[in-house]
This record gives sequence, C-alpha cells and structure tokens, in this order.
Amino acid sequence: MSLDPRTYYDKFSLSYNRRRGRGYHALIDELEAAAVPAGRSTRVLEAGCGTGLVMERLRAGGATRLYGIDLSEGMLRIARQERHSVAQASITALPFPDATFDVVYSFKVLAHVPNIRDAVAEILRVVRPGGTAVVEFYNRRSLRGLRWRLKRALGGERTAQGQRETELFTRYDAVDQMMRYLPAGAVVESIRGVIVLTPAAAALRVPGLSALLRWAERRASASALASYAGFVILVVRRL
Repeated sequence: MSLDPRTYYDKFSLSYNRRRGRGYHALIDELEAAAVPAGRSTRVLEAGCGTGLVMERLRAGGATRLYGIDLSEGMLRIARQERHSVAQASITALPFPDATFDVVYSFKVLAHVPNIRDAVAEILRVVRPGGTAVVEFYNRRSLRGLRWRLKRALGGERTAQGQRETELFTRYDAVDQMMRYLPAGAVVESIRGVIVLTPAAAALRVPGLSALLRWAERRASASALASYAGFVILVVRRL
C-alpha cells in the first residue's frame, strides 16, 4: 500500500536539506534551475516547491516574483524560514486564477501524482497564453529507471525517517508517454535531461571523476542524450 505523500514528506522534511547542498542532489537542482526561464520581472510559480531549494537558486539569479506551493506543511515551514512566498496546496487544485503566471515549473513531483494528466492540465491552466511550463518526469529508459526497478525488487532503501522510498507512489515513463500527458494547446519547445551519465550518487564523491561527471552532465543536459536522462524535463509553451 502506498504511503500518503503529505505524511511521507512531512517526515522527510526533518532531514531533507542535509544532503541537498552538495554532490549529486546539488547537481540535480543546478540543472533543473537552468531549465527555468525566470527573469527579474517574470511571474514564476513552483508547483511542489519543497523546502525552496530551486527557488533559492532562481532568486540568486535575479528572479524576484517567485511563488511556491506544496502539499507538505513540514517542507513549507523550512521554505518560509528562508523568506519564500509559499502556500499549502495540491498540484491538482492550484489556488490561482487562469493565466496568472508567465512560468510554472514542477520538479520531482509529477512522478508521485496518480492522476498525472489532471496535474499537468492544472499547471498549464495557470500559465498565461504564450507562457512556459517546465515539467519533469522520471524516465523509464535510463540508468536511474533501471536502478529503481532493481530497488523495487529488493524492497527499496530506507530514508532517514525509517520509511522505504518504494512505499511512495512513483511512476517511471518513457518519453513518448510523457508527451501524451500534455493537454491540447501545449507545444514542446525543448527537452532537457538531468543525470544522463552518472551511474549513482556515490560517483560524484570520487575525486577527479566528480569533476568529469559534472562537466559531462552539464553538456549532456541540452543534447540529444537528454531523452535518456534519469529526469526528463519538457519545456512547454502554452498556445
């Protein structure tokens, strides 16, 4: 039986930021933030903001009109401590009028939403015509997808709070299936990849190899290899 995501992430929030400022997780955040077109005056929403780590990167890059929502009050408590403008809400029922934002992005969230089409449609609803949605999916046809299937077969790793990560509903899709989740009026402008070549987080702790992998991942992110990344980002324009 799948865990309730709000309960899962409320518990996870107690340790979530401990490993996120360096290594594997920091590289993921860096590559994700690079896919978001957020200028100083851009109205931006993060759907599933967690503790605000990607928002912090965008803010450091000059974005000022940043907002976030998340289901987990535990995660939001930490985001508020960093003075982010955030609110508790579900990605399938965003509390904003149609066409409110220039850009809406969502990372590490949609893969955990059973009614994913409703979530993607809701994201596009609050994007203005001509605006951009940046949506991330977990890729079945990747090294990370293979590792996930092996983890499921072995029962999954435990988090710092004693939960098994495989107890949380998680989907891995091929790129063609990701495309089918988009509603009418959404056009894919580009595909970005996050973690294409790195076999495991531990590889980024190896001196020498770490620097090589970081360089390679940055190059691969916007290349033809993006479709084989562990995390696939679709950059979508709303008509």
